[in-house]
Amino acid sequence: MAYWIIKSEPGSWSWEMQTKAGITHWDGVRNYQAANNLKAMKIGDLCFFYHSVHEKQIVGIVEVVREAERDPTDPTGRFVMVDVKTVKPLLKPVTLDQIKSDPDLRHIALVRQSRLSVIPLDSQSWTHLCALGGV
Repeated sequence: MAYWIIKSEPGSWSWEMQTKAGITHWDGVRNYQAANNLKAMKIGDLCFFYHSVHEKQIVGIVEVVREAERDPTDPTGRFVMVDVKTVKPLLKPVTLDQIKSDPDLRHIALVRQSRLSVIPLDSQSWTHLCALGGV
C-alpha cells in the first residue's frame, strides 16, 4: 500500500462534497508530475484530502478504488484520473503551518513542492500526520 496527498480547492471540490458523493473521479490534473503520481496509485492506496488555497489543511482520508484511466475532461487524451472513496474525516484538521513547523515532516513534498496537486507520502509521515489529525 502507498500513501498520498491529493489537493483540492474547497470552492471547486470540498471535503463536504466528497463526503456527500462517497466515490468520485479525481480528474482535472494537468501537471505531468502529478499525473504520473496518479498513474502510480493502486487500488487500496490511501490519500489525505487536502484543502488548498485559503484553508491549507488536511481534512480527511480517501481510498483509491479505481486505478488510472483516461481523463474524459482532457481533450488531448494525455492525462488520467483515478476514483477515490471517502474513508473518514480527520478529528482535527492538520494545517500546512503545523506541517512546516514539525521537524519530522519538513522533508515531505507538500512542503518542498507546494504547487504539486498529487503528492506521494512515506509511511512514517502518514502515521505521524494521522496522529496529528486524531485518527
